[in-house]
Amino acid sequence: MERISGMLNQFGDKASVLLGMSDVMISWVDVIEILIISFLIYHVLLWVKNTRAWNLFKGIVIILLFILVAAIFQMTTILWLAENLLNVGLIALVIIFQPELRKALENLGTKNFFGRLFSVAKADSSKFSDRTIEELIRASYAMGKVKTGALIVVEDEINLGEYVRTGIDVDALLSSQLLINIFEKNTPLHDGAVIVRGDRVVSATCYLPLSDSLNLSKDLGTRHRAAVGVSEVSDSLTIVVSEETGKVSVAMRGQIYHDIDADFLREKLQYLQNRNHEATGLEIIKRRIRNGKEVSKNSNQ
Repeated sequence: MERISGMLNQFGDKASVLLGMSDVMISWVDVIEILIISFLIYHVLLWVKNTRAWNLFKGIVIILLFILVAAIFQMTTILWLAENLLNVGLIALVIIFQPELRKALENLGTKNFFGRLFSVAKADSSKFSDRTIEELIRASYAMGKVKTGALIVVEDEINLGEYVRTGIDVDALLSSQLLINIFEKNTPLHDGAVIVRGDRVVSATCYLPLSDSLNLSKDLGTRHRAAVGVSEVSDSLTIVVSEETGKVSVAMRGQIYHDIDADFLREKLQYLQNRNHEATGLEIIKRRIRNGKEVSKNSNQ
């Protein structure tokens, strides 16, 4: 019960002693050690940032802040709970981060790992161009006229790498002809979603999470539920073309807009194009809470 509090006190005592020592000698080995640790921490944080682990990591930080406050004010019950749940929490973290950890370990075995390690890593945050907007609109309504079903996810700030990995790599400049060919019936890539990053189609036949929202009409199929589902866990925009009716819909922020025209779709795409602030997990939490309340309310009726 007092272990966490004692560790924090010991850390404070050591920090005070170190700060009070003006004649400490720092050798070149210490400098190299600091650089190595800083380098490793930077790449760990970069890995967390570019995966689904980022939102989970922020939640863990909030929990640690609560424990820190509890240690400062000697809240013994909270400290006792934290100490007894520590081992379980570590196991839970391994389970939660299992896909990301596996991917990171796979990258360690790649031949070009060290080349990427010493390069300046930067997430691809480029926005798509006006040409890409027009190509998306042209393809959507061209497929709608012939009732070709389509599911196109346009990535924004939150990286969709975990869904990209479920599909087949394309990595091609986006064009209306390319999208129409991908979603053509009876072709190898027509089933699943296409993910767009910047001006390029990065992957096709991707699997997306289905929404649990009870606000969605029972008449909506899997495509529409997948479109809403990915918008609940990210800040992306998803275009859906119905195979039954040929109507075009768009999903954003957990909401879906049905039977939209080209001007409405262009407006939403331009909004996404011009939005340059970093997305947070607050809206995602709100959507999940709202859907949970809906499930609870309907189960009690």
